[in-house]
Formats: sequence, C-alpha cells, structure tokens
Amino acid sequence: MQPQEQLTKQREKKLEELKKLGINPFPSSFKKSHNASEILNEFKTLNKEEKTNKVISIAGRLITSRPMGKITFAHMKDFSGSIQIYFNEPNSKENYNLLKNYIDLGDIIGVEGTVFKTKTGEITVDVKKLTLLSKSLLPLPDKWHGLKDTEIRYRQRYVDLIVNDEVKEVFLKRSKIIASIREFLTLNSFIEVETPIIQPIYGGTNARPFESTLNALNMKVYMRISNELYLKRLLVGGYEKIFEFSPDFRNEGIDRTHNPEFLQMETMWTFADYKANMDLCEEMIEYVAKKVLGTTKIKFQGKEIDVKRPWKRFTMQEAIKKYLKLDIDSLDDKDLKALLKNHNLKLEQEFSRGAAIELIFSELIEKNLIEPTLIYDYPSETSVLAKTKDKNPKIAERFEPYILGMEIGNSYSELNNPKILLENWKKQEQLSLKGDQEAQKIDKDFIRALSYGMPPASGLGIGIDRLVMILTNSPSIRDVIFFPFMKPE
Repeated sequence: MQPQEQLTKQREKKLEELKKLGINPFPSSFKKSHNASEILNEFKTLNKEEKTNKVISIAGRLITSRPMGKITFAHMKDFSGSIQIYFNEPNSKENYNLLKNYIDLGDIIGVEGTVFKTKTGEITVDVKKLTLLSKSLLPLPDKWHGLKDTEIRYRQRYVDLIVNDEVKEVFLKRSKIIASIREFLTLNSFIEVETPIIQPIYGGTNARPFESTLNALNMKVYMRISNELYLKRLLVGGYEKIFEFSPDFRNEGIDRTHNPEFLQMETMWTFADYKANMDLCEEMIEYVAKKVLGTTKIKFQGKEIDVKRPWKRFTMQEAIKKYLKLDIDSLDDKDLKALLKNHNLKLEQEFSRGAAIELIFSELIEKNLIEPTLIYDYPSETSVLAKTKDKNPKIAERFEPYILGMEIGNSYSELNNPKILLENWKKQEQLSLKGDQEAQKIDKDFIRALSYGMPPASGLGIGIDRLVMILTNSPSIRDVIFFPFMKPE
C-alpha cells in the first residue's frame, strides 16, 4: 500500500470515529466575524505579549501544526491570507483532544477565541472553541510548490490554489484586468450586451466549430466561434457602441497560446473605422496596465516592454519588407509558391496570394514583434468580413495588435454591403466544398439584417487569455485559465 493510501485510510477511520462521537464532520454553516487579513490589520498595533478580550471567529484550512507538549501553534488559511492559531490543553481539553486525535492538515476548521501578540511579534488567535467544518480525506501533496509536473497542477487546480499563493494572485489579476477593460469601455460610453453561445449557424471568423444537436427541435447547432455577427445585428437595431465578454469555442489545436474554450472581448462602434480602433486599442491596453500593475512597463520571461502609447505601426507589406528584406508585392504567384517551399510552409487550403502572404507573415514575422505593434492592411482574400480600401480592393481595412510576438486581437472596418458580403461568402462556400474546414458559411439571416442597413462601423476583438498571460508573466495559456482542457487521465 502506498503512503498516500495509508494516510487516506487513517483519515477515513477518523471520519467514522467522529460520527460515532456524534460530531458532524460536514456541518452546514459557520458564523464568521473576520477573515485573516482583517484580524492582522485590526490588531497590528498590539504590543508583544499583549492580550485582548475581544472574541472573534474565523474559518479556513489548517495548513501547519507544531505540537509542543500541551500546547500547539498552527496556521490556518482563508482566501485573504493565513494567521497563526494557538491551542492550550489545560484551558480546553475538549478542543485539544479534537485537534490531536481527529484533525489533520488540510481540514477546514472554524475557531472562536481572543487575539494576542506573541513574544516574537506574531498576531495569534487563542482558540477557545474548535469546530471541524470539512474533513479532508486526501492529504495535500508534499512540496507542491516545487512540483515540476505542470500537467498535474493544471488537472488539479483546486490543490494548486490551496498551496500556491502565486497561482491565486494570477487569477486575482485576471479578474482585475477584466474589470479594468469593462471600466474603460463604460467610461467611453460603450454598453455591455449578451449574445447567443449556441448558434444555428457559426460565423464571424474562419475556424472549425464544435457541433451538437438540439433535441427539442431536432436540429444541428454549434458552439459559437465568434459573437461578431450578433453584435452587428444589434447595430442594425440602433445600438452604437457595444461590447461583450464572449466565451468562444474552436475545435482546433491546443498549444501554448490556444485552448478550445477561450475568452474574447469584442466591441462594435458605429461611425468609426479601423484607424479609430487602433487608437482605442492602444488607449485601452495602456489604461489596463496602469490600473492593474501601476505601470505601463511589463516584464515577461526575461523581456521588458512598455505598452505606453504610441505603439509601432506597420502595414503587413512593410513588416515583411523590414524583417525578410523582401518586397512581397513584387513577387508573382510562382515566386510566392517557391518562397513557401523554401521555408517549408504549407497552406491548408487552396493557394491564393492573400493566404500565402498571411502565412508568410504569421510564420516568419510575428515572432519578431516583441514591442507592442499594430500590423494593418491585410490581404482582402483572408478578410471576408472587412471593407477593402477604396484605391486597392486587394487590401482590407484590418489590423491586429501584437505584443511579445503574440497576436492578441483583431479589428477591421466592418463590411456592411450585403451584396458584396454574399459574394464573399459564396467564394468561402466553394473553398468549403474543396475541403477547407475553416471556411465561413452563408448566414442568410445576417444578410437580411444588413439589407435593412447597418451604419459604418468597426469592431475590436481582444483575446483576454493572451492579454492576461502578458500582464501576469505567464508563459502558457494554461497558467491563466482555471481549468484548461486536458486529455483524459
């Protein structure tokens, strides 16, 4: 039998003995008066060895215990932090018996008592009453913080959070980042909305969806890959500045920057174009960094960058010229195919100039964009939902923001001509018939909505998980998602 199995058996035995003693090891509630940080703050001015008569109650998980004969010092931890607690057998044999014989590290307990400061200056609760609130049947792993098997940490995030305060801090910052984005957009007169997650037809980008069946209507449905087309429907209905935090789902690869389920924030802004959103994007990221970190300077895996405006800006053609020393527009199709072959790059769909140029950019250029950079003017062939430039229909009014070599968003001047969009979608349909699994589908209801007239507009989508990675110095998207998708054990 393994040591952990032995410990579990011992705890299960204690559980049965507690029941025989008439002690409920899983009571329904406990009345708290304070949390750990409140006690530490309220009584911080106590002198060493000074005692108080104020009775407090606190609950949390027992994380350390140091028995010393007839007294025991221990630490318990709640969401706000940890605090020392003190047991004295002569003062309460009942409490001490419960602690000594039935309480284990990892158990969730409630204590009532008075506060004092030890001779070493540590604020401590002198326990007058001990209550077991939840018996932990599995022991916490030793030295979890130093565990190298990150897969186990991701699978058992609940244990990771118990013993690793740094992990908790990452997710507290994630909450602050989301709150700061919401605050920034609200201050700029954007209204938060909600759109469907289950959709009768997927759209808004090129991606493979998750399929399901709605039994009530006996029809195929999809988890959304994007909320974009529904936000635009609201613009048709009269909304002018809106945003949504959108959980999206794409049936694609899993790696350092991709998870099948992820969070995106998407705006729609009428009477604005992609250039207006370039400014909005820079302003928002700078605002969030100041709000969450107190600075615009960010350290990430040995690199230091500054998200303060203005960011670098290059057209895609300029970026390729800068980093590959190559004028991409001077190459014909044969030259492009040769360039792809020379770099072992393979298109997943039928060859087109736009797809080839964007692949060259994503595989060879992106990694160089360490400082915050906006790349704009993408090939129109890869930007079905974007308006094209008046003087050059081969170029779309589209940009993507990059930080530390990662694309963190997407924006364009929204195509609002239903006839042109329908033609674009028909071309996508032909790609789908040729095996392109990420080609967009024709959404007849959206064409109908555009036919009623949608104002000129531009949307901005930001990948929240990647932004959190950057602002928390987290090397993997799995570090910033509570429960990243994992293979079955």
